[in-house]
Amino acid sequence: MSKGGPMTRHVTEKNNFAFLAVALILLLFGLALSQEFGIVLGQIAVETALIAALAAGVWSMRGDHRWHTTRLSLLAAVLLLFAVRLWVTHAGLDLVWLGFVIVYLVLTTWSAMRLVLFSGPVDWNKIIGSFCIYLLLGIVWATLYMMLAAYRPGAFNGLPASSLHETFPNLLYFSFITLTTVGYGDITPISPLASFLAFMEAIIGQFYLTVLVASLVGSALSNRQK
Repeated sequence: MSKGGPMTRHVTEKNNFAFLAVALILLLFGLALSQEFGIVLGQIAVETALIAALAAGVWSMRGDHRWHTTRLSLLAAVLLLFAVRLWVTHAGLDLVWLGFVIVYLVLTTWSAMRLVLFSGPVDWNKIIGSFCIYLLLGIVWATLYMMLAAYRPGAFNGLPASSLHETFPNLLYFSFITLTTVGYGDITPISPLASFLAFMEAIIGQFYLTVLVASLVGSALSNRQK
């Protein structure tokens, strides 16, 4: 019994990013399916799916003890505000909730970067982790766009006229199109702050890919020399 426990924990931590990748892909794919088949997801459904992905982030990187408690506290705050907003409708609460979500996502992205870029040899878990970081960057900016759209309606041109949470899949689409610098132009930033966020996302997306390749290649060469 005692021998099986450590082994199980080792396997879970070794493949931790696989669980996070599945959660993020299911979040993005689920939102895409809802739009494809005309399923109107309300505020509760969208936020529940997002919280589930956040919880997967806490669970998958629990081995990072330095930041685990902080991420767990932020997740608890997100859940508490989610419950409060079911009973109290106020634009200020929406912005506060989105602020906590952004802080959590940024911290999770940074923790993942520390594990992928700055520690240990290259393996499949790290490659999947680098993919998770890329997805997290897109979701971080989509949440920032959502916060800006809540604060200043009309900051983006091309968003459908619907509730903020129903436009979240469109903001995710715009975020990843900007992150990859494809830029189809069907959704465009109008306000100066929206434009700033868009070009910063494009710059950081390209910078991340450069750092990622350099880190993985450097780590692989270092392991060969040993």
